[in-house]
Amino acid sequence: MRILHLVPEFEEGGVERYVLQLVKEQLAQGHQVYLATAGGKLESLLPPEIKVIHLPVHRKNLITGLYCVFRLAQNIKLWDLLHAHSRVPAWIAWWTSGLTELPWIMTAHAMYSLNAGITPLKHANGVICISDAVKRHLVEYLPAQTVTIPNGVRKPSLFWEGKGFPGNSRFLFVGRLTRLKGLDTALRALGGLKNRDWTLDVIGDGPQRTELENLMKELGLKERIAFHGFRDDVEAWMARSSCLLFPSNQEGMGLAVLEALNVGLPVLASDLEPLRPLASGPLIPPGNVDAWRQAIEKVLDGEPASPLLSERLPTFEETARGTEEFYKEILLSS
Repeated sequence: MRILHLVPEFEEGGVERYVLQLVKEQLAQGHQVYLATAGGKLESLLPPEIKVIHLPVHRKNLITGLYCVFRLAQNIKLWDLLHAHSRVPAWIAWWTSGLTELPWIMTAHAMYSLNAGITPLKHANGVICISDAVKRHLVEYLPAQTVTIPNGVRKPSLFWEGKGFPGNSRFLFVGRLTRLKGLDTALRALGGLKNRDWTLDVIGDGPQRTELENLMKELGLKERIAFHGFRDDVEAWMARSSCLLFPSNQEGMGLAVLEALNVGLPVLASDLEPLRPLASGPLIPPGNVDAWRQAIEKVLDGEPASPLLSERLPTFEETARGTEEFYKEILLSS
């Protein structure tokens, strides 16, 4: 098959890392893979066989969107299927399909707001939801051909070294620095634990970075917290840390949690619907600073982290195979 993925930017984040792994697996399956994106740091990690088309598919602008549609329509014979990975690319894929009759699908990676912004989902040839929770949330906007294909994890190259509290007092946060990720909640919770021995490494970048660094300084935590920006060695950081902090306010699944469980790193996680099937006990209310402070303090005292189970995490090979089968169904019914 010849597949064009549409991704807003390729800087950093769970969606981008998902697409990065998916296109690698699709190449291994023998498919021809293209990527339409505004670009970003992760491009350097793409195999050279991936053909990148730089377009402003991230801009919420009608004129820009139509420009992308006509650019894609000029090359439509290159592809068998369009695969969108966010809301703006979904609009562009929908319009391009209407102009060319090329089938298109979308992967729903998040609990999107239920408004006109997700109208294209109803008109897709098919939709992949990364969790049953996402599927339930979006049910009124989904087409008949909708499936759940969970995020998969790669076989880890490293494993947690097993050094926890109190001997190793290193917390870790991995994620794009946006409000949805809830890092401000974790920082405020840690601000109430200055009398305890801990540090926090923040791996990731994003639009809220300056605001979060200012909050860190206001809380008097500058000597405890290090912002490292984008890194491509996340597993190494997970192997050396004591516990992953996952204070997200909303998630479709939570790739950082899956990667931590895959490596064996303990996790403190928000109580989010997509994570509950992995939980054997209570999680932490998102956005509740007091609850997070108490949970972190218990971990510092040697109690177990959030009760998340990792006995059967899907592999990314399974994710790619499920996606390939869904493509075939879409092409047969189109």
